[in-house]
Amino acid sequence: MQYPIYSVSQVNGYIKGLLDADPLLGQLFVRGEISNYKAYPSGHHYFSLKDPEGTIRCVMFRREAVNLRFRPQNGMKVIALGRVAVFPRDGQYQLYVNVLTPDGVGDLHEAFEQLKARLAAEGLFDEAHKKAIPKFPARIALVTSPAGAAVRDMIRILGARWPMAEVYVVPCRVQGAEAPGEIAAAIRWVNEREAADLIITGRGGGSTEDLWCFNDELVARAIYDSEIPVISAVGHEPDVTIADYVADLRAATPSNGAELAVPDQNEQYARLEHLGRRMAKATQRELQAARATLDKAAGSRMLQDPMSWVDDRRILLDRQRDRLAHGLTRELSVHRETFARLAAALDALSPLKVLARGYAIAQGAGGIVTSTKDVALGEELDLRVSDGSIYCEVKRKK
Repeated sequence: MQYPIYSVSQVNGYIKGLLDADPLLGQLFVRGEISNYKAYPSGHHYFSLKDPEGTIRCVMFRREAVNLRFRPQNGMKVIALGRVAVFPRDGQYQLYVNVLTPDGVGDLHEAFEQLKARLAAEGLFDEAHKKAIPKFPARIALVTSPAGAAVRDMIRILGARWPMAEVYVVPCRVQGAEAPGEIAAAIRWVNEREAADLIITGRGGGSTEDLWCFNDELVARAIYDSEIPVISAVGHEPDVTIADYVADLRAATPSNGAELAVPDQNEQYARLEHLGRRMAKATQRELQAARATLDKAAGSRMLQDPMSWVDDRRILLDRQRDRLAHGLTRELSVHRETFARLAAALDALSPLKVLARGYAIAQGAGGIVTSTKDVALGEELDLRVSDGSIYCEVKRKK
């Protein structure tokens, strides 16, 4: 019996035809854990799904991958929707994935958590980068849809609370695929033209999909790069977006954002009135104290009789003069006594006193004679006595 012989490509093609014809394999949900994940520059994603008992190779082409809201990672549990087919060149079957979602949580939630973690690691949520909201903004830019109820509520509240501020609406879409780019561009536009002191961006409530543009990285980075403080006012109280984390201030709703942006004029008027009353009372107390000081000064003896002050000073001057004269007299007497005592002591030591008592001072060629050895026979001497000098010649020495 002669058996037909088939080529490899014929076998692979036959098996491919069998798999393609099976309706079960044409639309198949597969649960597993991602491994060997790799995204190529072409945009195609290659990975494997595995469980404790086996592994299946998977491919997700670029046209389907662009719809991914999260980034697949090794070890992530997912559910894949696709078809099982054979790639004839390799002869291996694989799962061609059309839709990929995290197992247990939605893909939007997974995308939110991934972006949140990445931006937090970069420091976009740090308090150190957040700018202070101006207390009394003069110009406020509303980056939102001009047709929504949220913008009307914000304009109404801003006008009621702080009508002194100029409010500008910078229109942009706040829902859909084009919304992130328009919101980011509007924020940059306000910064480039320095058109406002404060920016409020947001929209009214809606589903997660409706609010998703405020979870976009473009919007997050535009808010972070803004030199003008930004208030994020998205959805309702439970809704939290990436924009809320990056913004300088998070508001629960658009209406709450308008309330946080400006002070209440009635409260400010009341505060000014309170400060005015305090200032008036303080001024009144100062005036009363000054009046009391003036009354006391007006009743003083110096103002009633100005010459009395001069008379008192004259008496004081006379007393000071007497004290000075007495002090000088006493000081002069002490110096005179000291001078007399020193003069007497000096006079007692004077050589003239010795001469007055009959002594003489002999002076030769070598000076004062104090010994017979100081003179020679025939030498002339000068004898100093109390009333003059006597000149003599040495005849002999004894």
